[in-house]
Amino acid sequence: MSEHHIEDHDRGLLFDLETLNSRILERRRALSLLGGAGLAALLSGCGGGGSDSTSSTATTTTTTTGSTGSTGTTTGGACVDYATETNGPYPADGTNTSSGATSNVLTSSGVIRSDIRSSFISSTTQATGVPMTLTITLQNSTGCTPLSGYAIYIWHCDANGRYSLYDLPTESYLRGVQISDSNGQVTFTTIVPGCYMGRYPHIHFEVFTSQAAATSGTGRTAALISQFAVPGSVCATVYAAGGYGTSTAALNAITLASDNVFGDNTAAQIAAQTIAMTGSVSAGYAGTVTVGV
Repeated sequence: MSEHHIEDHDRGLLFDLETLNSRILERRRALSLLGGAGLAALLSGCGGGGSDSTSSTATTTTTTTGSTGSTGTTTGGACVDYATETNGPYPADGTNTSSGATSNVLTSSGVIRSDIRSSFISSTTQATGVPMTLTITLQNSTGCTPLSGYAIYIWHCDANGRYSLYDLPTESYLRGVQISDSNGQVTFTTIVPGCYMGRYPHIHFEVFTSQAAATSGTGRTAALISQFAVPGSVCATVYAAGGYGTSTAALNAITLASDNVFGDNTAAQIAAQTIAMTGSVSAGYAGTVTVGV
């Protein structure tokens, strides 16, 4: 597909611009929390055309990078209403047609699983890449209470920016469903996603009110469809280590602000949608994120 063909770009300048943009967004969010309702409304307007959000918890983001390539990111965002986003062209949720083994992976036996690195329908191939565990907390955005028994379906591209069941018809990896526990939490084992031309590194997800709603196969029943952003600093470190094809060049050509999904969200929404990650290439990464539904 044409969006996966890229050309070389100057890494230094674009990477610096991405970092500057991230810091501007953080400053806007901090000012909106401290400056009163009038300033908050003004900065929300500066954040773009995302949906309105509220938060009963201060949101801060800090990033540090060590000399060994270990990167730590702390991101707040509890109780923020997530922006509704597109499910994109590769959902395999029954809303379009794939060229692979199924167009609705949600009805496939074995889709409820925590480790999504291997294909599970017509293949057992495992996706290669730097390991990542992702813990997601589902909350009611109006009261910050855990949403127990909810189902969340996540999917993302592989290290080369390709999607199973579409770009790779015989594979079904990097897709799976988990059911939230009494704390509203689920944990997936996956890899750090690659990056392809035109999109900032991301993970798609759909939240359903129950396992039955997720696996019914009766059409679109998701309570929320949105996406997580993977921190650019982590991605840059991972991609530079090798094994991620042309992801470095694709990352250097995009920022959160220029991304056609995240770019029109408020600073609060972007902070909430960005996964907090710690770890290293050698040890793997752990990510946490809270979803307000």
